[in-house]
Amino acid sequence: MFLTISTTGTPERPATDLGYLLHKHPDKAQTFSTSHGTAQVFYPEASAERCTAALLLEVDPVALVRRGKGKGRGGAPDAALAQYVNDRPYAASSLLSVAMTTVFKSALNGVCRAMPERAGEPLPLRIEVPALPARGGAELVHKLFGPLGWARVDAVAVPLDEQFPEWGDSRYVRLVLEGELRLADALRQLYVLLPVLDDAKHYWVAPDEVDKLLRAGEGWLAGHPEQKLITSRYLSRRWGLTRQAMERLELVRLAESDDLEVESVDNAVDETTDTEEKPVPLAERRREAILEALRAAGATRVLDLGCGQGQLVQALLKDVRFTEIVGVDVSMRALTVAARRLKLDRMGERQAGRITLRQGALTYTDKQLKGYDAAVLSEVVEHLDLPRLPALEYAVFGSARPRTVLVTTPNVEYNVRWETLPAGHVRHSDHRFEWTREEFRDWSGQVAARHGYTVEFVPVGPEDPEVGPPTQMAVFTMTTAQETTKEAKAA
Repeated sequence: MFLTISTTGTPERPATDLGYLLHKHPDKAQTFSTSHGTAQVFYPEASAERCTAALLLEVDPVALVRRGKGKGRGGAPDAALAQYVNDRPYAASSLLSVAMTTVFKSALNGVCRAMPERAGEPLPLRIEVPALPARGGAELVHKLFGPLGWARVDAVAVPLDEQFPEWGDSRYVRLVLEGELRLADALRQLYVLLPVLDDAKHYWVAPDEVDKLLRAGEGWLAGHPEQKLITSRYLSRRWGLTRQAMERLELVRLAESDDLEVESVDNAVDETTDTEEKPVPLAERRREAILEALRAAGATRVLDLGCGQGQLVQALLKDVRFTEIVGVDVSMRALTVAARRLKLDRMGERQAGRITLRQGALTYTDKQLKGYDAAVLSEVVEHLDLPRLPALEYAVFGSARPRTVLVTTPNVEYNVRWETLPAGHVRHSDHRFEWTREEFRDWSGQVAARHGYTVEFVPVGPEDPEVGPPTQMAVFTMTTAQETTKEAKAA
C-alpha cells in the first residue's frame, strides 16, 4: 500500500516544514512495526520549493490471516486460497488507516510543538493513492471528498489489464487530491474514508470505533451529505453502533446550527449530581400539578417535551389513563438515564408499548409530534435563548398543535426566598432567563392569541403573599373553533 503527501513552499516558509508537521525528518527513512505488517516513511523529494512524504505499508498476509482467524474479506472457510492471494498488500484499505494512526499519530491530532502555528494553518497539499478500492466507483469518490474543501478530486479508474482494454475497468481508482487544507484535517478524512470506499474492515469493529469515527470526523462529518453512508460503512454496517454514532452526530449538528458547544446543548444530565430541583418536595408538587391538569383536560396521549431524566414520564406511566407517552429530549445522555430509570429493558411488552423516548430539538418542527392530546414543557423554556423562543413556540403551538399545552417555569420573584441563592443569580447555571409573573403572563397571552388557545395560570408550590409561588404554570387550551377546524382537517 502506498500513499504520498506533497506540499510546496517558499524560502521564507519552506516546504520541508512538512517534516516537522509529520514528526518525520526528511533526511531519514524510518521503519515502524504495525499490527499487520511494516510501515516505512521516506521522502522522495525534500526542498524549500517542494516536499513529498511517502508512506509504504508492507502487509504480511500470513500474519493477517493468523491474527484475524479467518475473519475479514476473503476469510470464509471455503475461500482458503483467498486468504493468501488477495489485494491486501497493494490496495489502500483500513490497514493503511491503522498504519496512519501508528506513524502519524501526532499529525492526526494536529499537534506540532516545534511549529504549532503552522499546524493550525492550511497548506497547499497534494495527496496521491495509486490503488484505492472504490465500491461505488469514481462517482462515490467525488461525493465523499468533494464537499470537504478540495479544489481538485481526481479518481481515475484502473483498467483490469491495459493490454486488454475490452475487459473494462477494475473496481480500483488512482486518487489525486489537491487543495489548501490543514494537514490534520486531510489525514483524518483519509483515515475515515479509505475503509469507507473499500467497504470493508480487516479487524473486529468494537464499540470504541464510534469514538474513533467521531474524533476523526470532528468538524466535517456532522454536516457531510453522505454522513449516513460513511457512518454505516465505517462501522461495518453494525446497526447498533451506526445508530449510536448517528445520534451523537445529530447532537453535534444541532449544536453547530445554533453556534453552541455540544456540552451546552447536551446539558440535561449532570455527571456528578442529580439535577432534580431542590428541595425535592417542590419537584414532586410540580409533577402533581401537571398530572392534575392533564387529568382535568381528559388527555390520554401525552408528549413530555424536554423530558430530561424521565421523572415525569415515570409518573405518567403509573396512571393507566395515559395510554401513550412520548418523551423527547435533545440529550441522548438524558434519554439513556431515563431508560435506566424506567427499566425499559426489563419492562413487560404491554407496559413498554405505552412509552417512546426520542431525541429531538424542540426548536424544530416534527410531523411525528402531531395529533397528541397534550404536551408538557416542564422547566424547559428558560433553558433557551430568548431569540429561540419563537421557533419553540411555532414547533409546539403552530405545528404539533396538541389540544392542551402545559408550561411550567421558575418565578424569578420568588428567588429572594431561597436562602442559599445569591442575589441576582438564577436557579440553574444553564437558565438563560427567569421570568416574573407579569412577564410570563404577557408571553403566554401573546402565544395563546397567535395560535388560537386560551390560557389560565396555576401556582405551583407554597404561594407567598408578596412574591407569589416558586413555580408558575400556564395551561393552554385550544379554542373550540380551532379544535373543530383541526378535527375537520383530520377527517
